[in-house]
Amino acid sequence: MTSIERTAYPRFKRLITAHELHLFFSPSRDELEWAADATDCDEHLLALLLMLKSYRRMGCFPALEDVPEMVVDFVRRAVELPEGTLPAYRAERTAKHHRGLVRKQAGVTYDQAKARGIVEQSIRKEAAAKNRPADLINIALEKVVEAGLELPGFSTFDKMASKIRTEVNASIRKGIHDRMSAAQRAGLMRLLEERDSGGTTLFNRLKKPAKGPTWSHFKNLTKRLEWLDGLGDTDVWMDGVAAGKITDFAGEADAADASELRDFVPVKRIALIAALTHKARMRVRDDLATMFCKRVATKIKKAKAELEEIRLAEREIVEALIGNYRTVLKHIDEGGPAQEALTQAAAMTVETRQALEGLDEEASADEVTKRLEGKVSPAVIALIKAQMVQAGGFGAVTQAVEGFGGFAKQYEQIEKVSAHHGNFWEVLLYGQIGRDRAVMFDLAGAENLKFTATSEDSRVLDALAHAQRHQAARGEYITAFNEEGKEVDISFATQNWRKAVIDKTRTGQFVRKQFEAMVFTALAEELRTGDVAVVGSEEYADWSEQLLDWEVVQETLGTYLVEVGLAEPGESAEFDAKLFRRQLEDKLRNTAAAADAGYPENEGLVIDPETGIPSLKAYRADGQRPSAKRLEQEIKARMPERSLMGIVARTAYWVEWWRRFGPPSGNEPKLTDPLGRYVIVTFVKGTNMGPYEAARHIPGVSGHELSYVANKHFSIVLLNEAVADLVNAHARLDISQAWGDGTAVAADGTHMDTYLDNLLSETSVRYGKPGGIAYHHVSDTYIALFTHFIPCGVCYLGRPEAVRYAA
Repeated sequence: MTSIERTAYPRFKRLITAHELHLFFSPSRDELEWAADATDCDEHLLALLLMLKSYRRMGCFPALEDVPEMVVDFVRRAVELPEGTLPAYRAERTAKHHRGLVRKQAGVTYDQAKARGIVEQSIRKEAAAKNRPADLINIALEKVVEAGLELPGFSTFDKMASKIRTEVNASIRKGIHDRMSAAQRAGLMRLLEERDSGGTTLFNRLKKPAKGPTWSHFKNLTKRLEWLDGLGDTDVWMDGVAAGKITDFAGEADAADASELRDFVPVKRIALIAALTHKARMRVRDDLATMFCKRVATKIKKAKAELEEIRLAEREIVEALIGNYRTVLKHIDEGGPAQEALTQAAAMTVETRQALEGLDEEASADEVTKRLEGKVSPAVIALIKAQMVQAGGFGAVTQAVEGFGGFAKQYEQIEKVSAHHGNFWEVLLYGQIGRDRAVMFDLAGAENLKFTATSEDSRVLDALAHAQRHQAARGEYITAFNEEGKEVDISFATQNWRKAVIDKTRTGQFVRKQFEAMVFTALAEELRTGDVAVVGSEEYADWSEQLLDWEVVQETLGTYLVEVGLAEPGESAEFDAKLFRRQLEDKLRNTAAAADAGYPENEGLVIDPETGIPSLKAYRADGQRPSAKRLEQEIKARMPERSLMGIVARTAYWVEWWRRFGPPSGNEPKLTDPLGRYVIVTFVKGTNMGPYEAARHIPGVSGHELSYVANKHFSIVLLNEAVADLVNAHARLDISQAWGDGTAVAADGTHMDTYLDNLLSETSVRYGKPGGIAYHHVSDTYIALFTHFIPCGVCYLGRPEAVRYAA
């Protein structure tokens, strides 16, 4: 049976604020007169008002004994009934008559057969995509409310959800089973029987992934990918099965061991293993893509670090270059070897010029012989000697450069200094990834990862294909034209990258090394932002394929626009991008106008007229007033001391964040006391204790129990949902609104002093997390959840001591 706490079925929450009491349970004058006319005693009057207000709040009739005492007291005082008056009916016929009056007053139809039909239809439709009974119940609740019908009892929803879910899941599993060949089914069955060299079954190898996605584990991941692909094409097996179903089936298989799976019927057993295999294939591709992105990011970081080192060493390099240039100048300047050689060569050519003066290009051979008297003129020999002297002078300059490490070394130093001045780290990147070039090409090859563009922009993938076609090249340059004779478009790259890739002296060619580094960098960035997807992946899947069909969107677009305030009820005008943009501009313009109008009166806000940067003035308190000191003393006197375990338990009881946790299959936890077990596990993990260490100090639990629950019933997503529950619960409390007027709160956020900011990792760009919070480490998320208990726990002052697990 599904726990009602896990669903949205209307019921009285344990945490009811004073604001909610006044908002939902204050009887109006008309309601009081209506109830007084229909009743003949105070007990019936109180009962009828409670039924009316509860029905309008929840959409169903609660048992009078389930109405919280604080609600009964509030309504009793609101209508000024005598103290001690209790809601009660002497006869069931009166209660039934009052329920009819409430339905008529609320304008709701009582048709349980129709409501059950809507419940069955909605659950059967959604069960094909959703697996958790609580989700199915919540959807059915929404459909019944939309139909304006009274809600059936919770047991009706629960039984129908359980029955239909079982039927739909059996049909889906049979479909998976039938889409597999006999050989493929036999191969999956062997996973439960065959053992590896370590003595464990191959099914255990399927459950436990290869080592982490680090560069040194590339071969392990590629071997695992080859092994998994050899089990069969799981995309065919899972054709038409919703992603949520696959995840839950895989979670159920992962939570079981080989012996447990052998007890399942063959169809279910094979379907669950097939789902786990499909997930494993997706995850290994995720690991490969993550490995590639991390490696590129690491190399970029190292290139930038190298640039910083060059900047630090710039003075030494510049001084060396200046010294080298000074030496070259000394060789060329007056008095230097090159200049002396040039002067000597010029003097030696005077004799030749005098001897040959008057001869031109058209002089005959006889004329030349006559001028030189038939012999080789000493002037010609002097000319040759002058040329040798001149060459020797330039050789002295060359020898000086060679003494500095050669021309290449000098050019390299100049390039480094130029990179510094232009913040040009791109030219340094290939020096970092050169050793990984072969592995990067292997990883980006179709045999490992198959990429696809998520939009019509395929420039990066076209550039990658061009680099792959010239992978065997070892020259400095490659052609800039593809097989069709068209120039490869690199307009996606930054100006620095284009500057590094294109050599102006070689038209129609790319600098090979820089081109490859640019492609790898762009590919990693496209993967990170979702512009390029990995076929068969999960984290790097094509997000566009997960969008709803436009026909489905059109069916609910009108209702959605009304709910979010972008359209008025009954409005039939077509909603397009231009209208949406105009609405956003109007909202922003109005908000900006309101902010501008309030600025002159806002003494705490200052905007610098030159930079436009806003800042808040430091607020200086006038000191504590005597009344504030008395209030502080009174609060301390009434505030009981709470242990950390007690705070965790109290928040679990009042907020019910524990309902977020459970087995990955979506079934109810098969624990005797899930609330108590989840409270203890959260306390243990939130304090960074190990399960076996904690078991030595907490009687009644074992380390195995704590470890099992933490590993099988907790996840990053569920932990974030629990954190969101606590944040939302704290925001509902009256004390949280004391820092503002209901529309604005304190800007410094000191009323929520937690360690959250210190624990947040870089927020995921591709996928948002529940509550707007994204954690990348389980331990950090436990601690973040744990620290939220403190501000929430101290706010439950005056609540009855109803927590059984308080330490």
